[in-house]
Amino acid sequence: MGATTSLASRQLSVTPGGSVDATVQVRNNGTLVDQFTVDVVGDAKDWTEVEPRIMNLMPGQDGQVAITFKPPRNSSVPAGFVPFGVRVLSREEPHGSVVEEGAVQVEPFTDLQVELSPKSSRCRSKARHEVVVDNSGNYPIPVELVANDPDEQLKMSLDYNTLTVQPGTSAFLKLTVKPHDRFLKGAERRHPFQVTALAADIPPTTVQGTVVQQQLLPKWLLPALIALLALAIAAVALWFTVVKPTVQSAARETAQTEVAAQQAAMQEQVTEAEEKAAAAEQKAAAAQQAAAGGGGGEPPAPPVTGPGGVDISTGTAFDTRISAEVTANPNPNAFTKVDTANPAPEAGKTVVITDLLLQNPHGDTGTIRILRGNDILYEFGLANFRDYDYHSIAPLTFPPDKKLGIAVNCQTPGAPEPANGKCKVSVTFSGKTSG
Repeated sequence: MGATTSLASRQLSVTPGGSVDATVQVRNNGTLVDQFTVDVVGDAKDWTEVEPRIMNLMPGQDGQVAITFKPPRNSSVPAGFVPFGVRVLSREEPHGSVVEEGAVQVEPFTDLQVELSPKSSRCRSKARHEVVVDNSGNYPIPVELVANDPDEQLKMSLDYNTLTVQPGTSAFLKLTVKPHDRFLKGAERRHPFQVTALAADIPPTTVQGTVVQQQLLPKWLLPALIALLALAIAAVALWFTVVKPTVQSAARETAQTEVAAQQAAMQEQVTEAEEKAAAAEQKAAAAQQAAAGGGGGEPPAPPVTGPGGVDISTGTAFDTRISAEVTANPNPNAFTKVDTANPAPEAGKTVVITDLLLQNPHGDTGTIRILRGNDILYEFGLANFRDYDYHSIAPLTFPPDKKLGIAVNCQTPGAPEPANGKCKVSVTFSGKTSG
């Protein structure tokens, strides 16, 4: 017979950080004293409490179980309906176990923050800042960013002004600030500005910054020019009063000695040249005889080897490109692998790679790995580059049984955000195959 159950409320609503209770009525329909174990299954089980979890009931006896739903106030639990099941297991009659199903509505909450790095900068003509938008809420937030300065002395531009920030992620934007007017010399000028994030149904979030504009001419330039001019005047005076007369006298005395020495040296050079010419004629004659005989001669140059002793002196140069289009996933450990067969032009060749060209044209964020089979050789953060030419100090060797590949983790697609929410990256490999 097992148990019969009833759930008092099948539709519940809870705000993250708060709690909501539900009651389950359990009845022992069997003829024996039975022990029932109660638990919750589904996505809500990690933030659900059951009291009591185990109860003993006499035949025909009823018992109540309190279910408390307490979702945390962070981005780990997204807003929306979360289905759950309350499972009641009978020890005496396992086949009589039952599950009561319901759903809890997790209400949305907002936690949007904007940061500016650095908050203050110095420049002569242009300053660069980074705007970071953090969404610690539990639902995606469309955001519009507006940059302005109250004195209207700056020209400000962002990478892009509108974006959607997924829960538990951050968006990074480049902000360029240029003063309208520049000056050669004078006191520093301070220009305050602000960046405001606008989103529907929540108050605007504003961060303040300052650009300190400096004169175009460095402060050290004028004193350095004066000192340089003084040194030049002193050098000219010293030349005409001391150095030049001394040099002329020493030059006359040295000239006669040098002429005699040069004449002797020239005679020695003529003799040495004649001897070398005779020796060269003898070597040429010997080489002609060796060539006519078909044997002898210099031994061939040793082979040029790459890592692992691979002969690449007669190898074939090649370039190959691997591209990937990966769907965004907030899990930093979720990688999509893309590889090729052995990339050599002919099967069974060993590949030696010296250069990598990594391309991230949309400014996506995440991680890309360079693989040799299942081994990770390099790992790069996508947010650190758009185009990155990497030359390996120690060339990478790929035997015929090891595939060349990449693995990509897409955190946030770049701007403008693709309609399909995917990161697009590629890697071009350059090197040689074994001969």
